[in-house]
Amino acid sequence: MISVGIIGPEDLVQRVLAVGTSNNPATLVPLPYRHETEAVQLVEQVREQVDAILFTGVVPFTIATEAGVIDRPAMYVSYDGATLLRALVELLRLGHDVTRLSIDTLRRSEVIETLIEAKLPTDDIQVLPYRAGLTSDDIVAFHRNVHEQYDTKVAISCLGSAFHLLENEMPSVRLAPSRYSIQSTLQALVLTTTGQHVGDAQVALGIIELPEPDDALARDLITLGGSLAVLPDGRNLVVTTRGLLEQATEQFSRMPLLDALAARHATARVGFGVGRTAAEAEALARRAVSRAASMGPVAGVVSMSDDVEIVIEPSSDQDQPAPDRGPESLPLLARRVGLNTQTLSRMRELVATLPDGLTTQDVAEHLAVQLRTARRVLKRLERAGLADPIGSQQHGRTGRPPTVYLIRL
Repeated sequence: MISVGIIGPEDLVQRVLAVGTSNNPATLVPLPYRHETEAVQLVEQVREQVDAILFTGVVPFTIATEAGVIDRPAMYVSYDGATLLRALVELLRLGHDVTRLSIDTLRRSEVIETLIEAKLPTDDIQVLPYRAGLTSDDIVAFHRNVHEQYDTKVAISCLGSAFHLLENEMPSVRLAPSRYSIQSTLQALVLTTTGQHVGDAQVALGIIELPEPDDALARDLITLGGSLAVLPDGRNLVVTTRGLLEQATEQFSRMPLLDALAARHATARVGFGVGRTAAEAEALARRAVSRAASMGPVAGVVSMSDDVEIVIEPSSDQDQPAPDRGPESLPLLARRVGLNTQTLSRMRELVATLPDGLTTQDVAEHLAVQLRTARRVLKRLERAGLADPIGSQQHGRTGRPPTVYLIRL
């Protein structure tokens, strides 16, 4: 069973446990903190204990992401417009003025849209959207400043540490994620983690073509943790799993095995096939090694069941410093990823406008393609080590929330 660590303040962690325990095929591990800066330490403490991490909000998720400690599927529960709407209804019930508010963390467009739907004026609403590097002190200072400058009547905060400082100074409300947000995000995280585990366990077969026997080959294959056999035609067969292959090739970006072989042989072709069955993986491996042979004396190719073909070229001579060429050239990148140069060029344009992350919908709209095609583009970038899922967006949507990808082009 998959285990999910829940990181956040004590009360929100308990809320997630209460909502997520029923009808959920995962073991939930509570990991409460006293302050959001403890999120990094908690992630590091549970590396070997949980398969995935769910943060109760964007703040601890961003802190942990910026620290570079997240090495497994992770998402955060978003505070959507429905959450804000419920808070506004409660404030109205208690007789508060909801036309002069200060609100942190939420996006301004989302706040304004919610207020318009509630038929409330928006002219005197002050919003501080969350961004990386924003601290609880910054959020408290924002509410204090706009209270003094614009005479705001109520402070609405998504951050517990900020709320506890503000509640004694002015009327304040702390937002908590809705049951829907918790359930949908948890379901998406479990599905993502399950899919990754299944993918890691896929069969990966490799065929290695060398001009002569190589006694050191078994040593080179230790990192793949698989078995080695000699085929009737003299080529070498490697049996491993996709997870180990990804680790050994740095997410299909380079192949130390190929570099080692190239140092000992004039020709070295390596083809790996990743499939749902051994027969499928073998067929893909044969296709991959044939493609490698057509590319030159030294080449590596990884072929997958959905027509993804990743070309991995040998590293530069280590005795000669590689020139600083800046971003990888589009033709080379296109060959490695399995997309055309025009698509990659358009994707670079999109990444420049959305450097903090984008969704399948963003890709579909920018490329003017269907969502299915956009998903395929993102999947190929992910398998080439150029895209990582970093969370999900939930803005009063129904159905599964869209995944946010960080793209490196």
